[in-house]
Amino acid sequence: MTDATETETSPGNRGPVAPEAAARRRRWTLEVREYMPPLQTAAVIGCGLLAGLFFSALMLIAVGVRPADLLNEFVVSIFSSARNLRAVLEFAAPLTIVGLAAALAFKARFWNIGLEGQMITGAIAATLVSLLDVGPPSLRLPVMGLAAALGGAAWILLPALLKARLNVNEIISTLLLNYVAFNLLLHLLYGPWTDPVSSFPHSRLFDDAERFARLGWYDLNASVILAVLLVAGGVWLAFFSRFGFLLNALNANPDMARAAGVNVTRLMLVAALGSGMLAGLAGFTVTTGIDARLTQSFFVGYLFSGILIAFLARNNPLGVVFFALLVAVLMVAGQSLQVFYRIPFSMVQVIQTIIVICVAASGFFIRYRIRLVT
Repeated sequence: MTDATETETSPGNRGPVAPEAAARRRRWTLEVREYMPPLQTAAVIGCGLLAGLFFSALMLIAVGVRPADLLNEFVVSIFSSARNLRAVLEFAAPLTIVGLAAALAFKARFWNIGLEGQMITGAIAATLVSLLDVGPPSLRLPVMGLAAALGGAAWILLPALLKARLNVNEIISTLLLNYVAFNLLLHLLYGPWTDPVSSFPHSRLFDDAERFARLGWYDLNASVILAVLLVAGGVWLAFFSRFGFLLNALNANPDMARAAGVNVTRLMLVAALGSGMLAGLAGFTVTTGIDARLTQSFFVGYLFSGILIAFLARNNPLGVVFFALLVAVLMVAGQSLQVFYRIPFSMVQVIQTIIVICVAASGFFIRYRIRLVT
């Protein structure tokens, strides 16, 4: 047996090879991972998230925000102030719901880019119930929520049928319907639904019975409870129901699922309709829980945020909650940065983009292993 310091023998018995030459033959290679444990996967994603926050902090420092002020705006002022925490939770409620909507559709390989259009039609349906005084006041809010869910489902039905029957690209059809819904909203707000008191292009204020109740903790509204219930339902569907099992099979390999007897078309339709209903409920949550009326810009930013949350959470309902809270913190802190440091809102969107890129890059280390071979 030769010592490690002696020369090595090359393949094919062609004579000894110096250790320096053997080292030069070593190279880095990529290997596809068969499996990564959940805790290790979460750690990798967490490192990507921290990297995104680090680069975002560097960008804000470069535009003039002091590191101490940055820590104060994003950590101290958020978590030491009950009012800021309330604002985070109220923003997180519709973000969680729209994130669930995106995650459900993406899990079924239906790329729903029409979340904003479904939010608009859901809010329009809820406002219609309010304007027509449908049902007794004690049941007005549940009826508005049901109308919003049906409005969102109705708006996604056509793209889902076109996808199922004619294989029409749902990215195009759902995206274009956003513009149709927006123009319908403008027609109503600049026409028959204009506020009769101020004549501004928004609806009249909802009555007290048509808004979410206040829970008593710094006037936190009950939309948080709705979000929690929907997350609980999403967890049950994803991990404990037959529907979730079939949806996982469809997401992993549609052809294999079809060969195993799964009705892929029906499953995709159900998931798409569920996604539209959730998006409609998100629009209902914003209009009744935050704005207390239908406005012409209540939906702005929720399409990107919903896709972002679903992507970062990897379509996991529990992950949706965490990343919805993260985006809500960014929104609340971003408002402070705009007011006190004159940072434009586009900078907040850039921060979200940086985080997406870093977390997406972390997925590389989940799928592949880097090894040194000789």
